[in-house]
Amino acid sequence: MANPEPEKRMAELREMIAHHDELYYRQADPEISDRAYDELKQELADLETENPLLALMDSPTQKVGDDRSEGFQSYQHRERMMSLDNTYSGDEMREFIARLERELERTDLTFFVEPKIDGLAVSVTYERGKLVRAVTRGNGSDGDDITANARTIRDLPLELNADGEAPIPDVVEIRGEIFMTNEEFQRINAEREGQGLELYKNPRNLAAGTVKQLDASIVAQRKLEIVLYGRGYTEPVEALPQTQQQFFAWVKAWGLPTVKNHWAAESGDDVLAAIAELDELRHDLAYPTDGAVVKLDSIGLQRTVGATSKAPRWAMAYKFEAERAETLLKNITIQVGRTGALTPVAELEPVQLAGTTVSRATLHNRDEIARKDIRVGDTVLVEKAGEIIPAVVQVNLEKRKPECVPFEYPTACPVCGTDAIQLEGEVAVRCPNSECPVQVRRRVIHFASRACLDIEGLGEAMVNQLVDKDWVKRIPDLYYLKRDNLLSLGKNVGKSTDNLLAAIEASKTSELWRFIHGLGIPHVGAASSKDLARVFGSLRALADATMENYVKDKESVISGIGATMGEAITGFFAEGHNAQMIDDLLAVGVNPEAPNADGEGTQFAGQTFVLTGTLPSLTRNEAAEMIEAAGGKVSGSVSKKTTYVVAGESAGSKLAKAEKLGVEVIDEAALKDLLA
Repeated sequence: MANPEPEKRMAELREMIAHHDELYYRQADPEISDRAYDELKQELADLETENPLLALMDSPTQKVGDDRSEGFQSYQHRERMMSLDNTYSGDEMREFIARLERELERTDLTFFVEPKIDGLAVSVTYERGKLVRAVTRGNGSDGDDITANARTIRDLPLELNADGEAPIPDVVEIRGEIFMTNEEFQRINAEREGQGLELYKNPRNLAAGTVKQLDASIVAQRKLEIVLYGRGYTEPVEALPQTQQQFFAWVKAWGLPTVKNHWAAESGDDVLAAIAELDELRHDLAYPTDGAVVKLDSIGLQRTVGATSKAPRWAMAYKFEAERAETLLKNITIQVGRTGALTPVAELEPVQLAGTTVSRATLHNRDEIARKDIRVGDTVLVEKAGEIIPAVVQVNLEKRKPECVPFEYPTACPVCGTDAIQLEGEVAVRCPNSECPVQVRRRVIHFASRACLDIEGLGEAMVNQLVDKDWVKRIPDLYYLKRDNLLSLGKNVGKSTDNLLAAIEASKTSELWRFIHGLGIPHVGAASSKDLARVFGSLRALADATMENYVKDKESVISGIGATMGEAITGFFAEGHNAQMIDDLLAVGVNPEAPNADGEGTQFAGQTFVLTGTLPSLTRNEAAEMIEAAGGKVSGSVSKKTTYVVAGESAGSKLAKAEKLGVEVIDEAALKDLLA
């Protein structure tokens, strides 16, 4: 009879891993480090080895993490897309090499070492040299069709280079990673910090979340990158070279982006030397790298060695330990965000970490401080999560001094003194004062930003002056600014003052969705704002809407907007100061341009379009904008509610599904005829 303790622990581990898989693969928002996650899976694998009768066929140790999301068409890989076994140990890497030598009965093996990119795994397919499909790994067998989003990646060619020395197979799947550079990640976080929004944790999470946006125009605003390095299905199979090194050369000859640093190695010493060299180089690379991948170079020998249910037996990932450093926690300060969230920040004795000097680190929230028992004066261990944002990992209790006392989280806003609150179901502690100066600054900066009203001249420095002078306490105050007051802000500011006032006046007739986005309603981004603008047509109608406008008989009334978002919107306007803001904006002459303004843009009202394939003269974004301007909606997936599928060259699975469901399929010319 099995020991009940291992059985109980194995059940706990399966539940914990499932929870973390959901956060990592589907929500792109993990709450533990990769190392901590790997340790959970290793513990479960060890218990399964010791207790084989308790091991389950569908154990997370035997399958690939599933990254599929709602809203995307699923596509079956022609050849399984697997994950990699990994190690943090040089000895285990040597044992991996020794195992291959034993199995193949030879010691003259060549290995290929390349950086392990910390991004989202993807498979791109070219047929007769043209890009036809991009699919995420999914569960290894089926993934999400993200072709529309992948086409926004500037370095991904729509057609392979046929002028090089490498011949192009009829069909070839090439595997790689979509990622975000550290520079782009920092740019986006700097914008969010200026708007008082929560910062993204690391480039990998942001890249994965961006790829899974249903609105390709949002994806295009963020500079995603891609590298390609692996083989998938090929037709004819004899078309590809027989070594990993040669395949890399072909990928480059086809004009595809690939990793610049790679090594050939002929022994365990060579492999570990290459890994050590990469470890030295990785902080200077543009892309986030969390390890090295070691592959058997011969593709023929790869086939001989084979694979397990989830990973090739001829490859192993060596993962780098996240850099950590001990330092003194000098203080804990509280930042106030646009929504009033009080966010704790650790002020540290400066310390060198991953090539930079770190003096501040995130503490996330009140619960996190209490859980880790972090106190001012403690010696703390700091880690760079994703090598970007420093975070306090734990306290060195052996070095704790008697005078270190538990941190008392503020019960009032540190800026305006208003009593803080914590809403039911939320982790954040908030300042409820809508006129708190910090909140006002960040709300106005968001409202005027390029992503919202795009009011030129109303940047962070100008907003700070307006709030400091008490001329702007709420968004509507922008429309009451006086020229004489603005002229007092400095010398020779007449022209800039006139330009700013003109820009503010012009914003009164901006598109409705920009106003909705600019209001800063929780959970409502640009894509949702466009949906709301199409449905409600005015700020007043949106402000007066009830939950029945969003959810009826437990079903979403508006595609893409469910109960959570509906509650956020109605809750926002239920607050008196927000309802008053709408009244004041309308009173001052704000008259947003609705999607159906002037009798135009009504012909596609209530109709849903899906775009697939390459159109002759329009990009996907251009076609989507034309449809939306005509009152229609563009969706990423085909369903029975789809009105038309607009198909171009190399249309994929969406076309097949449309034909199966009987959805009408049209081409670009027919779309233009409908618009005319």
